[in-house]
Amino acid sequence: MRTVLFASLRTYARRYAAAVVAVVAAVALIVVTNALTSATKSGLFAGIDAPFRNAVGAVDFPTDEVTEKYTEKGGWALAASMQPVRTEKAMLGQEVMVGAVSTEKRWQWQELEAGRFPTRTGESVVDANAAKTNEVAIGDTLRVGNGESAVETTVVGLVDSPSMWSSPVYVTWPEMKDWDRLHVQAVLTAGAGDKADKWLNTDDYLTELQTQLNKEVNVVAYMVLIFAFIALFVSVLVITNTFSILFAQRMRDFALLRAMGATKRQVLRSVRREALALGLIASAFGLLVGAVLGWGIVAIVRQFAETAPLGDVALEWPWLLSAFVLGTLTTLVASWLPTRRLMRLSPLAALRPQEGFDVRGAGMFRLGLGVLGTLVGIGIIFVAVGWDDAQTGMLIVLVGCGITFLGVMLLGPALVPGLVRLAGAALAKVAGSPAKLAAANAGRNPKRTAATAASLLVGVTLTTGVLTGMNTIRAATLDEMAKQHPIDIALQAESKPLADSVVGDAKAVQGVADAVAVPGVLASVEADGKPVPVPVVAPPAGDIALRDLTVKPGTMVLSPVAASAFVENSFEASGEKVTLAVGDRTATVTLDVREIDGAAQISAATLRELTTDPQTYAVWVRADAGADPEDLAGALGVLAPDAELLNGKGQRAWVELQLDVFTWAVIGLLAISVLIALAGIANTLGLSVLERGREHALLRALGLTKRQLRRTLAAEAVLLSAVAAVVGTALGVFFAWGGSEVLIGDMLPDARFDPPVLQLVGVVVVAGVAGLVSCVMPSKRATKVSPAEGLALD
Repeated sequence: MRTVLFASLRTYARRYAAAVVAVVAAVALIVVTNALTSATKSGLFAGIDAPFRNAVGAVDFPTDEVTEKYTEKGGWALAASMQPVRTEKAMLGQEVMVGAVSTEKRWQWQELEAGRFPTRTGESVVDANAAKTNEVAIGDTLRVGNGESAVETTVVGLVDSPSMWSSPVYVTWPEMKDWDRLHVQAVLTAGAGDKADKWLNTDDYLTELQTQLNKEVNVVAYMVLIFAFIALFVSVLVITNTFSILFAQRMRDFALLRAMGATKRQVLRSVRREALALGLIASAFGLLVGAVLGWGIVAIVRQFAETAPLGDVALEWPWLLSAFVLGTLTTLVASWLPTRRLMRLSPLAALRPQEGFDVRGAGMFRLGLGVLGTLVGIGIIFVAVGWDDAQTGMLIVLVGCGITFLGVMLLGPALVPGLVRLAGAALAKVAGSPAKLAAANAGRNPKRTAATAASLLVGVTLTTGVLTGMNTIRAATLDEMAKQHPIDIALQAESKPLADSVVGDAKAVQGVADAVAVPGVLASVEADGKPVPVPVVAPPAGDIALRDLTVKPGTMVLSPVAASAFVENSFEASGEKVTLAVGDRTATVTLDVREIDGAAQISAATLRELTTDPQTYAVWVRADAGADPEDLAGALGVLAPDAELLNGKGQRAWVELQLDVFTWAVIGLLAISVLIALAGIANTLGLSVLERGREHALLRALGLTKRQLRRTLAAEAVLLSAVAAVVGTALGVFFAWGGSEVLIGDMLPDARFDPPVLQLVGVVVVAGVAGLVSCVMPSKRATKVSPAEGLALD
């Protein structure tokens, strides 16, 4: 049988090429998924990971004892404290965030803009934008803190740092470690730590931190999980479909071997050896192709998305090993299943003409199983939508999507030909006889029709599902960010009003589109028998904000932080009534506590109740679209050093960066997935043409011209592609609805499902064109065979 093995590989090299393409594409998809998810992870961590680059691990929110233990062993504390800071000339503020800077190079994570880093205690660095705002220069002396704990430090450098960890001033750790109100976010370790201290290695710590920043939803894990699942599903489907057709076409060869004395076991062993050799070679080649494609796609994405680059690619051995093993095992299974079915044939079948594919439709058992699977899968998705835990719910959605899709695939031999006949009737009015013939071919061989449409169905379902899900999540997230940070940049007075000149000066700053003075007053609220000062503003009419900020009369909108000054449980204070007082004037308002920036907001009518002489307590700025939020904030902060600067544009930009990283990573994954789907449909059509050589020759002998044959094959490809696109779009949109409801249902209950209609129409059109393109080579091959030569084919 070894001779048969090598003879088969030589004889069917052309057909095996399609199988090799399927295995290489499947393995490459998994490797590309690894490349893109790793690049996405490092892209999302950009900035967040800055302090951790030279750390082995970290302890989150450590106790004083744990902090001291690790800092004495060469570690470093990521810490900050609110302290008064003043220069020799002016007060920078009573509550300035002061961070820690190290004298060791490995822990100096800030980017140096000018000067140098501290080399000893008594030296400090200042954020470059804060230095510009407060007119601080290298060589100035700062007094930080109060009383005995106060330190005097010399500014030796100006730095820039990611907004996640940014502080206006940084002093050395020994000078701040004994301060009151010291907040230690993490203590970084230079070596392995004690698990009893809740020590995590750097990757695990950053993953947990990213999860916390995304409201306890590990978006990176979801992305890896979803696309690993997709890669696995697409790989198995493409390889299995290709091998099913390939071995079905060799049915007479297997029967002939049996007639010549080969046993079932010998034939099966020969097939398995073929598949093993093919799987090993193709899987190894797939690893190489996947690595090249992964780095290439990430490089292309970086060129097209300079504002949201992906990070570095890290190919991990578990992914590579899994891809190689999966490619090899799937090849063995894909070749074993159809061959087992063929081994039931009698050896006498070699003496009868056979068509490579069973032309019968699906049996009642298969159809019943398909209906059951579809209904069960849909039911599982509906159950998952109401699940409390988002991570478990997403796993259930993936299971439901997989079962639903398998159910639709089982219904394929009945569903696809039926839809093709309906579409063919409409196309026949335009294309004539070739469309009728194409529709008839689809109905005559339903299993082959379903197998041909399967590859594109996977690609379209994947594409439309991900596009719809990403569009919904992006729209919901940006809408929520616009609610929380509707003002690009605000200068907010704390105890005394802003100067009248601030508005005009703000409008003159480069990058400012408009600025408006917001009237307000410093009111007070009674709490525990004492008046608590509360600055309140009345949003002006106009389009300075991203959203309508009109406040209902008798209502005060404020953040939980602002409410905590005079309400015991600020997060549940909405609906409570409080009395605002300004001198002898009072106004009773109902609290509306929500996540917003800036001072408490009241209506213009309520402000008139409190004062007849409102003053400017805030200046709201609308920035130009391309303005850098950090640079703009630095320029505006100079105008009112005593005011609090709120950078809503910077907050939104950070979230948009996260979304852009995901979007471009998904586009890269979709690109490779669609290419694999097109390779799958081209493979199947090519094998189908080889299988139907005698059929095409007979049509030619009966008078069908080469042009008509090409038009028939083109019409068949377009019909199959259109049907696969419509069914795939319906499935993709439904799957996206289930996934988006689970992911954003708890976080953003007001979010709405938002399918991108134009993009979905574009996917359907592209799918039809892709089907037409995929039939070009097979149709050329079919028309090259003369009728006499074709009728002689075996």
